[in-house]
This record gives sequence, C-alpha cells and structure tokens, in this order.
Amino acid sequence: MNTYGSPDPKQRQTDAMAAKRAMLEKFRSASADPKLAERLAERAAINQAREARQAEREAAERALEAERAAQAAREAELRAQAEAEAAAEAARKQEEEFRAHEELLAEQKAARDARYAARKSAAKKKRKRGL
Repeated sequence: MNTYGSPDPKQRQTDAMAAKRAMLEKFRSASADPKLAERLAERAAINQAREARQAEREAAERALEAERAAQAAREAELRAQAEAEAAAEAARKQEEEFRAHEELLAEQKAARDARYAARKSAAKKKRKRGL
C-alpha cells in the first residue's frame, strides 16, 4: 500500500543510513576540531583551579578548627584555674571563719572564767569576814 509521497522501505533505509553517516561525520569533525583541545585544556585548568580553591578552603577550615580547639582548651584551663582559685579562696575563708569562731569561744571562756573567779573570790571574802 504505497501512497503518494511516502518513500518505499529501501528509500527509508538509505535515508536512515545517510543520517547516521552525517551524524558520524559531524562527530568525527567535532573530535578533530583544534578548538576542542583548547576547550578541554581550559576546562582542565578551571577544574584544577577549583580543586586548588577547595583545598585552600579545607586547609583554612582545618586551621580555624585547630584555633577553635586551642581557644577552647585555653578557656577550659582558665575556667579550671578560676575554679581552683575559688576553691582556695573558699578554703581560706572557711579557715578564717573557723579561727574567728575559736577566738570568740576563747574570749567567751575567758569571760566565763573571770566571772567564776570573781564569784569564788567574793565567796572567799565572805567566808573570811565570817558573814
């Protein structure tokens, strides 16, 4: 059933082969193009530059992380030193309060002993007088 204007199968096959040949020739001419080598070299240079920038960023990030770790270590050391100083100050203050309490107790005992001695002395005088 051939209709007017439709190619026969043989004609379609030769047209398809011609199209394939044309595509193959286009590919071959594009691969032999001297500008292709330039574009590939340019792409390679761009990729190398991109990788170099990425490596620089990663190195800067590692350096920043190291600096942050060092800063954190310094802060931890300062915190530990401050805590140790606070503990020493608390111990000194507690010792001072203990001494003050001991002095107060000694003063109270001395006052109590003085009152006791005064009472004994008054009782002794009373007995001496015979009253």
